[in-house]
Parts: sequence; C-alpha cells; structure tokens
Amino acid sequence: MTEQKFDLVVIGGGPGGYVAAIRAAQLKMSVALVEKEHLGGICLNWGCIPTKALLRSSEIHHLLKHADQFGFKIKGIEVDFKKIVERSRAVSKQLTGGIAHLLKKNKVTVFNGEGKLLGGGKLSVNGKDTLSAKHIIVATGARARVLPGMEPDGKLIWSYKEALVPSEMPKKLLVVGSGAIGSEFASFYLNMGAEVTLVEVMDRILPVEDAEISAMAKKAFEKQGMKVIVNAKVSKLDKQKDTVKATIEADGKSSVQEFDKVIMAVGIVGNVENVGLDKTKVKVDRNQIKVNQWCETDEKGVYAIGDVAGAPWLAHKASHEGIICVDKIAGQKHVHPLNVSNIPGCTYCMPQVASVGLTEAKAKEQGYKIKVGKFPFIANGKAIALGEPEGMVKTIFDEKTGELLGAHMIGAEVTEMIQGYVLGKTLEATEAEFMHTIFPHPTLSEMMHESVLDAYDQAIHF
Repeated sequence: MTEQKFDLVVIGGGPGGYVAAIRAAQLKMSVALVEKEHLGGICLNWGCIPTKALLRSSEIHHLLKHADQFGFKIKGIEVDFKKIVERSRAVSKQLTGGIAHLLKKNKVTVFNGEGKLLGGGKLSVNGKDTLSAKHIIVATGARARVLPGMEPDGKLIWSYKEALVPSEMPKKLLVVGSGAIGSEFASFYLNMGAEVTLVEVMDRILPVEDAEISAMAKKAFEKQGMKVIVNAKVSKLDKQKDTVKATIEADGKSSVQEFDKVIMAVGIVGNVENVGLDKTKVKVDRNQIKVNQWCETDEKGVYAIGDVAGAPWLAHKASHEGIICVDKIAGQKHVHPLNVSNIPGCTYCMPQVASVGLTEAKAKEQGYKIKVGKFPFIANGKAIALGEPEGMVKTIFDEKTGELLGAHMIGAEVTEMIQGYVLGKTLEATEAEFMHTIFPHPTLSEMMHESVLDAYDQAIHF
C-alpha cells in the first residue's frame, strides 16, 4: 500500500475533530479525517442534537396538557411515540449530512474506518491504508461509563443510545445519575407520561451546579411528579422477564423497587483503547489523555482534544480546543489557551439550567469576598406572559474588582441567555459594564440585568 501524506490527520469526526479539520483546511493545510462510525460523533448522532429534538416533543406535550391556561380546550391528546423518535433521528441525519458537505467543501479527505497510531507520525486506517503527517490530532471522544453488574443490555437496562430510540414508552422508569444526561432523560420521560425515579449518589442533583440552583431543580422535578432520591446508590439490578428489580440504598436503609426500564447515566470514559497510544509517549490518566494548554501530548506532533482529553465533557469545549490546537500548529497570532472558567454548561431539562464560572461555594473556597445578586422569574413580565414564572438568575461578583466570577440560571430559555454572561466574562466586563448595558423590554434577558443590579442593591423590579 502506498503511503498518503498530509499536513494534518484528525482521528475522530465529532464536534472537536471535524471543526479542527475544517479550520486546518481554511489555513491551507492538507487535511485527512478518519472516522470509524458517524460524522458528527456522539453529539450529533446520539447526544446533544437528537436529545434536544426529543425534549422539544416533550415540551410540546407538556404545553398541550396545560393548554387551558392559554385559552385552548384540547381533549384526547394522542401521542405517536414512534414518530417522535423518527423525527429525532431525522434531525440528526440532516445535520450529519451537513457535516459531510462541509468537509467536502473544504477539501478535507475523509477515511471511513478505525485510525490507529503507528508511531513516527504515521497511522493506519483499518490496518490497511497508511497515512503520515507532521501533526496528528486524537479526537476519539468518550463513551458511557458502565458499572459492573449493571451493564446495559439494550432491552431492560439502557444507556443513552437505547434511551434515544425506545420502541415503546416505559410506564415506570429508573434513572441512575442526575448529571446533564440523566436529568434530561428523566425530564423527557416524565413529561411524556412515565413515572420516573431519579437516583443520585451525591447530596444533590446536578451536583456540578450552584447548590441553590440544584435545590430549585429538585423542587421543580418533584412538583412535576418525579421521585428524586439523593445521597443514594443503586447497589443491584436484578433483571426479570420484563422488568428490573433495583436495590436502592438511602438513609442507611435498603429497598427493592421494580421498574420497566433503567437508564444508566453515571458518567463517561475516554476512548483511549485501540488508538495505538502504546506506540507513542502519550500519557493516559484515568482514561483521559494528558495534554498541555495547547492540547499537545508528550509525543511530539500528537495532540488530543475534546472528551478524550478530559472534562468538561462538552461539545463546544471540544470545538474550541480544535480551533486553539490548529491555530497554534499553524503559527497564528493571538492564540489564547482555553479558559475553563469561561465555558458555559447547559442542561435542557424542564426547567432548563445554565451556568458559567464559579459557584458561590467555589468562589468562597478560593478566598473571594463576593457580592451575590438574584432575580426571580416571577418578577419578570415576559416570564409571566409565557406562563413560565418559575426560575431564577444568580450572579456572583468579586467585591474588590467587580469581576463577574459566575452566573447561574434556572428557568425557561436560560440555555440561550447564558451566552450574554459568557461574552461578558470573555471581555472581562465588570458590574459597571453590565449595569450600563441596555436590555430590551419585555424579555427574559432583563432578569440578567436585574440580577447584576441586585448584587449591588440597585434592583428596580424586585
């Protein structure tokens, strides 16, 4: 087999890999991308995008059930669950097709197969084609963490993949793990009519969020009818013919409950196996490739980005790392290393949760003297008009400098609003810039302004 030479080869076509490939092509590099399964990776095929399509259906179902509040009388809502799933898959397919078009447009050579490093700037595809490049980016992503004895079987115990394409609605569902994935699936199935129990081993759900936001999310879930158990663990799953008996340990007691299905959402692990890392000096720690601020590994010319390079496990973090990595390789001016504190996190449950920067507890831990502002949805005209009066915007400032340390939101459309604070943090804006910014009325974003004002005892509408 002849060896094909490129300036850059990317292993993995997810939101980190394909973005890195396109950016490199823009900078006039010859680029190859190796993808063994689906362009777009987990995000477009089995994560971010199809879950949002499902959640949109559940939001509509929720609105239909409460249509009388808006002046509509709707009787006998019929749910075509198969069509809901089909729409989700169609949305995913449309976007992955778009990725293929973008790669072709940018003259990126795509190899369908498994890429494996051979050392010395070379790799093989499916053990056959040999590619060589001065620079190789590993963007192999991650997969669901599996607990011994609780492995997904595709029938009774689901991972996120099975949860995305169910053949029927479970009547009684157990979700293990209340991070973004667990909370989103719990919210979807609850709003579609399932009886949902959410179990979290930590002392609160959405444990990476601000404690006050977590508490509001738990209260909202329970108000909607979800059973939430924290400080608990599922110690055993005993599969029956058509159900699962789960042993749940909480408050020093153990109980056995029966469910139709179980969704395991207990984290992810990086895909570091079968990549040929053993042929290199690349270091791996707890299934994550060790990199420096420029995504460089200990092997010259080999880089790692996205989920395989560690937390936070977010598509937009992977894409941004791809740009940073390629720009640094190409010698672009003004390349900045990734600032993790400026990465927003979004959870699309009902109510939505979004945040950026430090929580109140973390800010205090790091020795900051802080000012905290809060503004509730119930005091916002647009929120009331939308019929979405539950939620809050919370902002945390350094009392000494006025720096925005963190922003935390829960409520309708907060995943769209958070970017205002992210931009402010990136620009290193202080409370003064936020206060002097004119927010349009009537909008939900006005609460962002009021929260900042409240931190300095200047809130007008609360």
